[in-house]
Amino acid sequence: MRYPPLKKLFSDTGLRWLWLTLLCLIIDQLSKHWIAGTFDYRETMSVLPFFNLTYVHNPGAAFSFLADQGGWQRWFFTAIASIASIVFLVWMAKTPKQQRLLSIAFALILSGAVGNLIDRALFGYVIDFLDFHWAGYHFAAFNIADSAIFIGAALMIFESLITKETNDDSKSDNK
Repeated sequence: MRYPPLKKLFSDTGLRWLWLTLLCLIIDQLSKHWIAGTFDYRETMSVLPFFNLTYVHNPGAAFSFLADQGGWQRWFFTAIASIASIVFLVWMAKTPKQQRLLSIAFALILSGAVGNLIDRALFGYVIDFLDFHWAGYHFAAFNIADSAIFIGAALMIFESLITKETNDDSKSDNK
């Protein structure tokens, strides 16, 4: 099997968006480092009437899923994030450069997975600090990596709807 030259791999595939992955990863890690270095654990600073910065640890997954399981979940979620990162990197390499939105989605999800993977591997938990609330109800705190994953997943769904709509329109035009 013959592989394309490295330059062509990065210019003709979704890997051309790795700079976005790196940028989001740097922003995520710098923001977590700043929060951990500036705030005491569980310290809160009100920013807006509906938004606080609150330094918390999440040893579980989204919404603290499995957070109270005694430690095994650290390695379980580390393994899942590692596998997901490899999968998204491979998908980026196989995505043609013309599929820009899908490539951007993969880049964002990859940055979020790696950002939270770094936390989990180093600390055993993910640093969360974005705390939105309304009328006394707080949404689960999250971070930049979680935001990148969410936006990437939303872009994937949006892209699939656009592609489906385009395919449906072209099928009806051919009849």
